[in-house]
Amino acid sequence: MAEVRIAFVGAIIEEPEKAQQEFNSVVSSYKSIVKCRSGMPFNDEGIAVVSIVVMGDVDTINAFTGRLGQIKNVQVKSAVSKKIFGATA
Repeated sequence: MAEVRIAFVGAIIEEPEKAQQEFNSVVSSYKSIVKCRSGMPFNDEGIAVVSIVVMGDVDTINAFTGRLGQIKNVQVKSAVSKKIFGATA
């Protein structure tokens, strides 16, 4: 059984007009673990900042952040809680 944890995922998207569609597609494909998403466009600077809170097992969280990090012009950092909130089958 996998341990369930809460994590914060922060992303900086440079040139959002080129990366936003793929970014949104990846986030949508992990909607089962996404609990909150907030974004702030910096149009004049050509950057968007996105924060996402997720809840799931560590392998799924890592797969999610890994997929986001593979998108060109996207930089991702995350922090995972030490506290365990249950387990998945």
